[in-house]
Amino acid sequence: RLPWLLLAIVLLGSALKDGDLVPETPLRNKRNPLNVYFVKVAWAWTFWLLLPFITVTTFQFAGSKFLYGPTKSVLMVLRRLSALLVGTAIWYVCTGLFIYIENLTGVCSPSGELHEPRRLYATKQECHQDNGIWNGFDISGHCFLLSYCALMIVEEVAVLEGLSIDQNSKLRVVINVLFVSLCFLTMIWVFMFLCTALYFHDFSQKFLGVLIGLSAWYGTYRFWYFKPFSPGLPLPSIPLSSKKYSYRR
Repeated sequence: RLPWLLLAIVLLGSALKDGDLVPETPLRNKRNPLNVYFVKVAWAWTFWLLLPFITVTTFQFAGSKFLYGPTKSVLMVLRRLSALLVGTAIWYVCTGLFIYIENLTGVCSPSGELHEPRRLYATKQECHQDNGIWNGFDISGHCFLLSYCALMIVEEVAVLEGLSIDQNSKLRVVINVLFVSLCFLTMIWVFMFLCTALYFHDFSQKFLGVLIGLSAWYGTYRFWYFKPFSPGLPLPSIPLSSKKYSYRR
């Protein structure tokens, strides 16, 4: 239900923002700690927490189900970790595309004296260097990245459904700590997604951003990762026919 929740947040948050019904809070300031130390490096947080989680759970799952020997288990771990490389490529390409579109559609409103000759600015960065204001179609990178990161985490922790670990095992403690950390991170992503919907961007910019994030998730975890030549899904021993049901449950 998370994709529908994210879409509902964009719709409701935009309606409240357009109706001037949102109260003034420190979260309106882009320099608030959650935005500076978490959202600005959202992919780094997601990447470095999922890296050990995927490694440990995939290796443990393969060994506990006697699916593979040690060598093939390592290969399975590497295959699953390639999902992080796919996510990194999606993040890099999409953010670069957003910057390109904003530069392509934008114009600079300089803040200098009226008698000063106007110059043409090719990019938002050049405009800001002269203390100007860049007006372009700014697709919400926050809506894109936060939605994609939250959905990716939810997909990856699904491996716990089929994982069997000794109650007194130290490995269980490690996995539980990583799981709780990922859940906490997901709550931050959804909360900051809400703040973005309430305080920043136009509706079309936010809606397009979340649609791209949902498309990236659906295209990978709901389509490509079911195919043989892909990073695969976190539950490799479940037959393809029942796997789709398991992930939708």
